[in-house]
Amino acid sequence: MGNKAAVIDMSEKLRVIKARMKAAQDRQKSYADKCRRLTDFDVGDQVLLNVSPWKGIIRFRKRGKLSPRYIGPFQIKARAGKVAYRLDLPEELNGIHATFHVPHLRKCLAEEQAHVPLDDIEVDDRLNYIEEPVAIVDTKEKQLRNKTVRQVRVQWKHRKGSDTTWETEDKMRKLYPQLFE
Repeated sequence: MGNKAAVIDMSEKLRVIKARMKAAQDRQKSYADKCRRLTDFDVGDQVLLNVSPWKGIIRFRKRGKLSPRYIGPFQIKARAGKVAYRLDLPEELNGIHATFHVPHLRKCLAEEQAHVPLDDIEVDDRLNYIEEPVAIVDTKEKQLRNKTVRQVRVQWKHRKGSDTTWETEDKMRKLYPQLFE
């Protein structure tokens, strides 16, 4: 009679252990599913490439904290397996294998129209971005308490965000007299 009770007691313990292990696995799966990104790209999509694994091997323009995490955008040429893609890399990166696993890729959400070519960007000797006014679009007078200030709406070349801003006419005449000729 003692053996039967021991067998029943042992099977009950095994059932409890299995139930607890199943609960722990389900809990860990729910944690992992919250962080998991479903990434499925199509041929022709634009993606960014994660370069943090290469930081010691290949340098991309800057070193240290300011080095980029992602480079690109690159176009997907083909799918290589279930979770790998082949990219269309430029000539500067011809020493790198062109097939990458999905965690190293991120979908590029930037619009093609918002892309500013690097050749058009002008930088001064202190590495400040140079914005040039193109034209004066509109004028208005702003009434303050004691005086009236004339303002002009200026259209800028290569300005990120809004292309036009309101500036005081005196400041613009002093900095850019060619706009008023």
